Amino acid sequence: MWAVRAARRTPKQDRRDDFTAVSQQQAAINDQQGRAIERLERRVEQGETKVAAQQERLAENDEAIAWALIRIRDLVAYIRKSGGEPPNPRPMSARAARVLERSDV
Repeated sequence: MWAVRAARRTPKQDRRDDFTAVSQQQAAINDQQGRAIERLERRVEQGETKVAAQQERLAENDEAIAWALIRIRDLVAYIRKSGGEPPNPRPMSARAARVLERSDV
């Protein structure tokens, strides 16, 4: 069978066919890589969107904590000014204390 094929085809034709096959394989690989890159770009964009939303929520939480701290201090000052003594604060967890230490208030 090989002898019959070899009689009809030249080595140059075989090399050309090999080049075409390799070129087609490379094109398929490039397409796969392109799709993978697009998928990764979408994931990065989604991650950036999530990060932005989380940062916004954190900023809102910081603002709410600052407002609550100021309000508590105002109420304590009002109670003391009225001649009373505010109740003792409940124990605070170390985690909550770290949050309050980072607060700008």
